[in-house]
Amino acid sequence: MMFVALTLVASLLTPAPQLTVPGAEQAVVATLDDLTTAGTAKTGHTDPADWAGLHSAATVNPTGVPGIQIDGYFPDTSTTNATHGWNHDSQFVIRLPEHWNGGLVVSGTPGNREQYANDYTISDWVLAKGYAFAATDKGNVGVNFHEDGRSPGDAIAEWNHRVTQLTVAAKAVVRQRYGRKAQRTFVAGISNGGYLVRWQLENRGWLYDGGVDWEGTLWRVKGDNLLNFLPPALKAYPDEAGVRAAGFAAGSEFLWPFHRQYYWELTQQLYQKELDPSYQGAAADYDYDRRRPYAAVAKIALTGRITKPLITIHGTLDTLLPISRDSDVYAKMVGPHRPFRYYRVEGGNHLDSLVDVYPDRLKPMLPVFRSAFEELEGWVSP
Repeated sequence: MMFVALTLVASLLTPAPQLTVPGAEQAVVATLDDLTTAGTAKTGHTDPADWAGLHSAATVNPTGVPGIQIDGYFPDTSTTNATHGWNHDSQFVIRLPEHWNGGLVVSGTPGNREQYANDYTISDWVLAKGYAFAATDKGNVGVNFHEDGRSPGDAIAEWNHRVTQLTVAAKAVVRQRYGRKAQRTFVAGISNGGYLVRWQLENRGWLYDGGVDWEGTLWRVKGDNLLNFLPPALKAYPDEAGVRAAGFAAGSEFLWPFHRQYYWELTQQLYQKELDPSYQGAAADYDYDRRRPYAAVAKIALTGRITKPLITIHGTLDTLLPISRDSDVYAKMVGPHRPFRYYRVEGGNHLDSLVDVYPDRLKPMLPVFRSAFEELEGWVSP
């Protein structure tokens, strides 16, 4: 309850303009001295647990960005997000810096994290550049996210809807606050958030001017997706040849024990429960091509048919979503005739926090993301 108390007290003690979020069921507006995590971690307007493990301890972020924060949620029937004591999904955060550069950055969260997961990796930095920022919890969070929705695939499909919903609403809020519409709107995200970038630029491109996809998850009805490369890796481990045959890069072997223990099986199980819930066998025995959960995956599948500029970055030592089974494939799906740039980051891994453990073997992805974002700015400039 401490978290909700801090938020509500801050909004009551500090005068804030009358802003409304179209379609929102709840919206709490607060004027803050600092919208970055250096300030919001103290006032209760973020949750450090949301962004834990996503950045290296050596990361240096800007601070001291005054402005307005809006926390709230859209109508939804699921209740997996307990943030603020609301017990309500489809929570969002919108941040409006006092010194605005005319732009907006929208993001969905990585993994199954809540709406503040991108605060340290994306929000702090773009706010300091003058962008407004908005993020959504995607409509369901946590390890039971698959219980949301009426049929297989619905929970992930909702993620895409919630990003679209927030983008439309955030654009309206920006216009209210600053008296003019955003000149540029970018979408950016990590892992599942990167998947959302891809999907939005394929299906809702008119809402954006471009996006940065940081190691997005690849979903295809037929072909590479995590349900057909994680089971073979699980089955083969610790046989090195077998794990490499599943797509994991030579040279990433030192990362396998950690990912086998904490990520491979859990990830396989979570998405199998969402997309093929009738399967009752072991994660290592799952056979996607035999099970054929095609109808569920079709709801979320990517095509590569982006309609706005996209930059994808992916680490060559990614040991959760191996580059050879993910972004290498997506780059071929996009092809040479669409507005796409792709950077394979030598020594990059899925989690920047592991750079602190292996500083001589891994390269942090966050600096590459920031460079890619600035490249995107230049790419789409009038």
